[in-house]
Amino acid sequence: MLILASQSASRRAMLDAAGVPFTAMAAGVDEDAMKAGLRAEGVSPRNLADALAELKATKLSRRHPTDLVLGCDSTVAFDDGTMIDKAESREAQRDLLLRLSGQRHKLHSAAVICEGGAPVWRHVDSATLHVRPLGEAFVDAYLDAEWPEIGHCVGGYRIEGRGAQLFSRIEGSQFTILGLPLLPLLDYLRLRGVMPS
Repeated sequence: MLILASQSASRRAMLDAAGVPFTAMAAGVDEDAMKAGLRAEGVSPRNLADALAELKATKLSRRHPTDLVLGCDSTVAFDDGTMIDKAESREAQRDLLLRLSGQRHKLHSAAVICEGGAPVWRHVDSATLHVRPLGEAFVDAYLDAEWPEIGHCVGGYRIEGRGAQLFSRIEGSQFTILGLPLLPLLDYLRLRGVMPS
């Protein structure tokens, strides 16, 4: 059985749409504390996503050792490696969107599968997103339509919806931007017999 160690609606929707049989369970990890510790050690945004995905999968895999447990995480950062966090308020989200205006940033999505409490597969994929120049009136109208729903989205956008209007160009997979490198995952699940080949 495949267990998704996440309650993420977008990850569940991707797996459902792809026809993947799975059960979703909360990983039960203190993600904020782990993230703060790794960032204090200078771990790169890419490696941070990988470490957090592994942490979630490993913890749940110890409780379900005979199943495949999928942990996922995503990070967002400017080109210089400065991390972008979830905004804590509408005003902070407005400030962030204006800071992103005309800039590019990278989104890293990691997936790790554990079995018997140990990683057996991992993949990290990255996408580069180019934000078009944003006018203040546009940002305010965007927030009127999208806040508070985007408050749980790092960067403040849902690419599958109105957030697509923020970008002039995207390099990379939309699955990655949604939080899961889906195609490599499907390859592994076929290899393991979870999905037909």
